Amino acid sequence: MAHPTQLGFQDAASPIMEELLHFHDHALMAVFLISTLVLYIITTMMTTKLTNTNAMDAQEIEMVWTIMPAIILIVIALPSLRILYLMDEISDPHLTVKAIGHQWYWSYEFTNYEDLSFDSYMVPTQDLSPGQFRLLEVDNRMVVPMESPTRMLITAEDVLHSWAVPALGIKTDAIPGRLNQTSFIATRPGVFYGQCSEICGANHSFMPIVVEAVPLKTFENWSSSMLET
Repeated sequence: MAHPTQLGFQDAASPIMEELLHFHDHALMAVFLISTLVLYIITTMMTTKLTNTNAMDAQEIEMVWTIMPAIILIVIALPSLRILYLMDEISDPHLTVKAIGHQWYWSYEFTNYEDLSFDSYMVPTQDLSPGQFRLLEVDNRMVVPMESPTRMLITAEDVLHSWAVPALGIKTDAIPGRLNQTSFIATRPGVFYGQCSEICGANHSFMPIVVEAVPLKTFENWSSSMLET
């Protein structure tokens, strides 16, 4: 959960998000080094009255400032491609959940069960309990077992939506007539908040996402109680 004055990302709750955080730090260090070098060169050029004639027409310098950017791009691109393929990799999921975007709420279908589905609406401000977050809490949370590969099938019924949970490193568009797929593994128990990340209409800001990761036994008890009701 993000907090006021937070400058960085939320704490990672999945292996993919941990990889994304590491890549962010890696790319940010490259940007920092480049910015420092450029600032040094600009400062030097503005504070000296001397001009080195050898720098006006030098093949060696041209080679350096052509090859160095290419090397930097490769250093950034390789880990980026690795993470991109990791995000697309889905192998032997233990649970499959279908998320359907509506104007303006989400529906969830647990396809491993015969009849386990429900709608998830935002809790109005006047109905919030102490400790719940305004514009983020829902009446029915999507509960998943922790440390279990979970596959998400994401689509929409009316307009474009986007199912996004920052702490899990997920952001997948929900498109009418198309079934997009992603996966995650919640590495720790907790409640993770997200929102529709596509401008889907007047109430776009009022269709939050809440994923609750619990131990397997707790998930089994929850699913049994949902099936009974």
